[in-house]
Amino acid sequence: MNPKHFATTNPQTDSLPNLVEQALAGKGMTRACSFLGFKALFGSPAVRHSVNYSSQPLKYSNSSVRMENCNSSGLRCGSSEPRGALIVLEGLDRSGKSTQCTKVVSFLEGLGHSAQLWRFPDRTTSVGQMISAYLSNESQLDDRTIHLLFSANRWEKRSLMEEKLKTGTTLIVDRYSYSGVAFSSAKGLDVNWCKSPEIGLLAPDVVLYLDISPEKAAERGGYGGERYEQLEFQRKVADVYRTLRDSSWKIIDASQSMEDVEKQLQEAVLDEVKECKTGKPLSPLWSA
Repeated sequence: MNPKHFATTNPQTDSLPNLVEQALAGKGMTRACSFLGFKALFGSPAVRHSVNYSSQPLKYSNSSVRMENCNSSGLRCGSSEPRGALIVLEGLDRSGKSTQCTKVVSFLEGLGHSAQLWRFPDRTTSVGQMISAYLSNESQLDDRTIHLLFSANRWEKRSLMEEKLKTGTTLIVDRYSYSGVAFSSAKGLDVNWCKSPEIGLLAPDVVLYLDISPEKAAERGGYGGERYEQLEFQRKVADVYRTLRDSSWKIIDASQSMEDVEKQLQEAVLDEVKECKTGKPLSPLWSA
């Protein structure tokens, strides 16, 4: 497979299922495609509809990406309807994301807000089970193939994500597209190619990055149990994360006590939940 081909992928004409087919075929894995279930996964009209990019033009503001028209999924960014917030926690392995996500959901529910905890990869889906086997070193896959599997896992949940947000449920998400790009880019894949299949997913209202040095994270219990929990690799991941930061990110020092981190997260999350209740529009991820 020629990496240059992927570096020039056009997200307007190359849908995620086509990219998956290319990655599988490029490594002599055509027969594996049916085993992985992608033809079945992307064969249903509902899923094909969710991953095709809109043919309608989008208008962007200078400061943020905002859709003025409805796209094929019905996302209408001019709406002023109150909604739930899409809040993503990112960070290196063992930075404390999973623990803090659980605490944030409990905090919001205690205040009477509707909130749910989501994790990516979602290992309960058919695609998620394949990812789980890979992360547990039970299977081997090409780097591009596993990247597209991670992306497909997020697309599996995209419609439900929008539905939950529009009905007023705040989603606390443990890892999202940024993790996919950071980890795959750390392997040497082109960052723009890594972003390409993520374009069109919902953009988070805020990304709360739990910042900790790879060395500190490696000292925490359970480190090294999965494929990516290797110190040198985590250093590369940290470097890529730094390049992905934008105005939607808030950096939390994860080397503080658990209680201090929890308090800062609560403040940031509550601010975002209140803003989304005033009708903050949804935006598409990386569309400009």
